[in-house]
Amino acid sequence: MTRIAIFQATTGIDPDANAKAIVTAIAEAAAGGAAMLFTPEMSGLLDRNRARASGHVVPEADNPVLQQVRDAAKAHGIWVALGSLAVEREDGKWANRSLLIDADGDVVARYDKMHMFDVDLATGESWRESNAYVAGDAVVTAECPLGRLGLAICYDLRFPALFEALGNARCDAIALPAAFTVPTGRAHWEVMIRARAIEASAFMIATAQVGSHEDGRKTYGHSLVVDPWGEVLLDMGDMSGVGFAEIDHARIAEVRRQLPSLANRRKIPNSQRQ
Repeated sequence: MTRIAIFQATTGIDPDANAKAIVTAIAEAAAGGAAMLFTPEMSGLLDRNRARASGHVVPEADNPVLQQVRDAAKAHGIWVALGSLAVEREDGKWANRSLLIDADGDVVARYDKMHMFDVDLATGESWRESNAYVAGDAVVTAECPLGRLGLAICYDLRFPALFEALGNARCDAIALPAAFTVPTGRAHWEVMIRARAIEASAFMIATAQVGSHEDGRKTYGHSLVVDPWGEVLLDMGDMSGVGFAEIDHARIAEVRRQLPSLANRRKIPNSQRQ
């Protein structure tokens, strides 16, 4: 068994305040016996006003939130799956980047969100992530206390090919930090998280933003930990804070023996029009 912690946050527009909240969560997670803490998408800054946000989007090496999180991870001897930060790339464009930090405070993996959230919802909400961010192009996995961890971010959830690749990589767990809107969260969040866990025969650790944010948005919450059989081990509802779950490594092998879908998977040929 490995104990993990989930930080369901209501991130705002002040990176320093957000960093302090994460550092406090790291201390709470370590005190609670967790080997890893998982945080949501855009843990360091959640601001839909891109002109205002631009002053805080800096290269990874200069990001003050990342540095404070690295220092806290080292101080408490705990791994942190830092859901994502807005970072400036070498070409000056922005990336929505997930970072995996080990117990020595070192960044051991990076994943840039592949699928941009460009949608118009029936509620009138309109989102154009691609106006500011550049999509990543690499599938990323890394070894951690849970075994092999796959990385994805929020809207990636809706694209099965990425999770097929993570399943083929035999990930033991997949981290999905998110900032789901309320209408899409109510409709699709739990059912899709459970489906991806079943498809990959892996634990899904989906850490969400929650509540009313300083930039005017509202997010759904309900951070979930789901086992490879699709059973919900933790649902954090609509409250911010730190929650805990136990990851039973034997459960992965047990499910894969019972339902060997990864072993039975075949490459599907392209369709042919008749």
